[in-house]
Amino acid sequence: MGCRATNTNVQIATLKKRGLILDYKEAKVKEFLLDIGYYRLGFYWHHFEIDNEHNFAEGSKLTDVIDLYYLDVDLRNVLLQYLNRIEIHFRTKVIYYVSNKFKDFPSWYADDSIVNNSFIHSTPYKKSMLHRVYTPDFINNNKTLKKHHQNNPEDTYAPAWKAIEFFTFGVLLNLFKNIRDEDIKKRVSESLGILNPNKFENLMSSVVLIRNICSHGDVLYDFKTPRGLSVVPGIDFEGSDRSSLSACIKVIAYLLEHISVNRNTDFLKDIDNVFKKNKGNDVIKNIITNKINHNF
Repeated sequence: MGCRATNTNVQIATLKKRGLILDYKEAKVKEFLLDIGYYRLGFYWHHFEIDNEHNFAEGSKLTDVIDLYYLDVDLRNVLLQYLNRIEIHFRTKVIYYVSNKFKDFPSWYADDSIVNNSFIHSTPYKKSMLHRVYTPDFINNNKTLKKHHQNNPEDTYAPAWKAIEFFTFGVLLNLFKNIRDEDIKKRVSESLGILNPNKFENLMSSVVLIRNICSHGDVLYDFKTPRGLSVVPGIDFEGSDRSSLSACIKVIAYLLEHISVNRNTDFLKDIDNVFKKNKGNDVIKNIITNKINHNF
């Protein structure tokens, strides 16, 4: 038999045995365990563990674990608000530029003269991105699309300005990568301050990853990009750091600045406030400095 579920009494006893200082009243500890969850909190007290037996470093406190958890919550909330602005702007530009160049092809995202075959057509071994996305459920769950197909039963796909509004950020970026017209891709990337579409795709891939982490409530503070972020004029990375959360925050700020200077100012202020709120806790401050790579 594998792992077994445990109640809060057993969980508290286990944490004490492993050396975590439970510097809250027991009722409050149980409240955290029943609200946030033992397993989810483990994503954060993992930082304080010193071996494979999950023993804690001497002096590790539950208050620091909870503070780290809420640092992550606050960062996700701030980032998600501003990432939404980037996503909408990017979506609008893709729809606008392609739709206006190919006016005779309203469903251009499903046309293989405009978009690469691999995005549109399935093989016996692999469903295409379009076929994975544009399903009966996709239509029925979005009333605009449902109404379009009810009124236009001959249409396999709705016009781009209706359908792409409901693509996820990740699918939207995948579509962008597969647009055949390089001039259009350049226009879109230049609208966000990046001259090279390949570098734009690199940076936007990390933005999508951050957005997905924020949307799904995953761990953010120790995020590292799978690939190094592309170097572009105007983004001042710290030394050789092109993979930390701090480096990604600089990319997000740069993109926002090319959408709205005021929103970029608001974003940097909100992010700074999250970090400053934790400045008084030396343990969390150290994590912010060494994991996130943010300098106070």
